[in-house]
Amino acid sequence: MKIGIIGAGFIGRALATLAVANGHEVMISNSRAPRTLGSTAVAIGCQVGTATQAATFGDLVIVAIPLAAYTEIPAEPLVGKIVLDANNYYPARDGRIEALDSHATTTSEMLAAHLPGAKLVKAFNAILQDDLATDARPAGTPQRRALPIAGDDAEAKRIATELIDAFGFDVVDAGPLAEGWRFERAMPGYCIALPKEDMKAALAAAERGVEVPHGSWRR
Repeated sequence: MKIGIIGAGFIGRALATLAVANGHEVMISNSRAPRTLGSTAVAIGCQVGTATQAATFGDLVIVAIPLAAYTEIPAEPLVGKIVLDANNYYPARDGRIEALDSHATTTSEMLAAHLPGAKLVKAFNAILQDDLATDARPAGTPQRRALPIAGDDAEAKRIATELIDAFGFDVVDAGPLAEGWRFERAMPGYCIALPKEDMKAALAAAERGVEVPHGSWRR
């Protein structure tokens, strides 16, 4: 499969590395220019391009950028495509967003509104970049770490689940895209290594506006 990645930060590069290791063709992009990613391309073994080129290239596209920049993502090339949204809302970085602070919407619903026609799945936002490599395990491994997803398109979620499983993680479906808040920043299932049943419990325990202690997800 061809995978485009918009965002060449820690998560974007970690996912590009996993995708290449699993036999996928990858194009990664950043907000500057492809020439600034030369060493990344060599280290990972992927192609580089602009955000528009990565969006056009991918059969599936991963978005891993600062949330405040989400309106810069090209919409037209993503119509009809599966988009995995790895974004999180960090007010100190992104500035205050009233619609999120008031719980009127979620990060992924905001992105979905910007990308009409895309099949959006919230995924890969609830794991630290280093853990993508160190916590991956073969299917069937006891206590295998689980990652949550949310989305409105059943086929898109099926493909996302297959990709996450191939990358080394079980999957817990949190429900529709509107439920993606359950594993965003500072929720009980956010960036904490939990097996499947424990992740289900963490998602069920999440409460809007009730955060776990800041930084408790860091090792």
